Amino acid sequence: MRAHLPGRRAERRGLRLWPVGTVLVLAFAAAILVAASVFYTGWDLLDARGLKPEHRIDSKTLFDLVKLSFGVVAGAGALVALVVAYRRQRVDEDGALREATRLHTERFTTAVSQLGDESAAVRLGGVHALAGLADDAPTRDLRQTCIDVLCAYLRLPYTTEVDLPAGDTEARHAYLALREVRHTVIRLIRDHLRLPAEHPHSWQGHDFDFTGAAFDGGDFSGATFSGGTVRFDDATFSGGEVSFWGVTFSGGDVGFMGATFSGGAVGFVGATFSGGRVDFDLSTFSGGSVHFRNSTFSGSRVGFSQTTFTGGRVLFSGSTFSGGAVDFTRAAFSGATVTFTSAVFSGGTVNLSAAIGEAPTGLVPPSGSPLVGVRLPPTWST
Repeated sequence: MRAHLPGRRAERRGLRLWPVGTVLVLAFAAAILVAASVFYTGWDLLDARGLKPEHRIDSKTLFDLVKLSFGVVAGAGALVALVVAYRRQRVDEDGALREATRLHTERFTTAVSQLGDESAAVRLGGVHALAGLADDAPTRDLRQTCIDVLCAYLRLPYTTEVDLPAGDTEARHAYLALREVRHTVIRLIRDHLRLPAEHPHSWQGHDFDFTGAAFDGGDFSGATFSGGTVRFDDATFSGGEVSFWGVTFSGGDVGFMGATFSGGAVGFVGATFSGGRVDFDLSTFSGGSVHFRNSTFSGSRVGFSQTTFTGGRVLFSGSTFSGGAVDFTRAAFSGATVTFTSAVFSGGTVNLSAAIGEAPTGLVPPSGSPLVGVRLPPTWST
């Protein structure tokens, strides 16, 4: 299990207020500076050259001076009241935040204890409770904590169906119950990533760590990864169907580094790679099907460096490469069916110049003329 992902800063670590005397002195000094600036600006605009001396003060002038004195006193009192009211508001806000945090912590403790219950129904309740807590969290850090727990649940040791003892009905029932809980976690994450970034319950921009998790099903269809960090590093996709259909990668860092695709079907059909970075570097495609059909690569940096394609099918059929960079540096094609049939290359770079093994289908046109932006090894283009 990885350590807590770096790069997050606490939003608020307690209320820090300056002494009231210091604040009042600074407030009066600022008020005097502003008043002086306004006075001298007006003086300059009126093109005044000096003051007219008054040898005697009449009653009107005296009355004006008295009004000015009272105005100064009233302004000073208003300034003091403003400072005190602001400090009281800050204290009240901090108290409300502390109370909300206390209630959140109590609910969080209950939800986490439910996740460890033997009953799958209780664990499902804990999953939904954590998702609700994330939505209601008073700070971004507390929401991230709930997300971290949900991701950690998926990283816990997990026996997939292919590894179950043959004929063990009880083990199979336990597996099906656990799988339902895990798929519920994935579904809740997907639903929150589908929400627009400005939605108060959107989880876009947060960090997700699925490093080493086993996926034997799940659905991220329609999700948007627009910021933060999402890690599937060293994850294993070994059965069932995991769907990223229609997903949008528009920012942040999404990593499948070292992942193993050995069975089932993983679909990126219709996905859009328009920004950020998506890494499949050092991954292994050895079985099952991975579909990038009809996807659009228009701005992301998508890496398949040192990736091994030894079995199964990896399909880029009908995809559009119009921008960004797709890098297959030192990728090895030795047994898998990899096809770019009907793909459109209109911009960006698809770099296979240092790839080895058998050329994927659809990259070498019959005419021999190179495709736009596609760099191939010399042995493939001859």
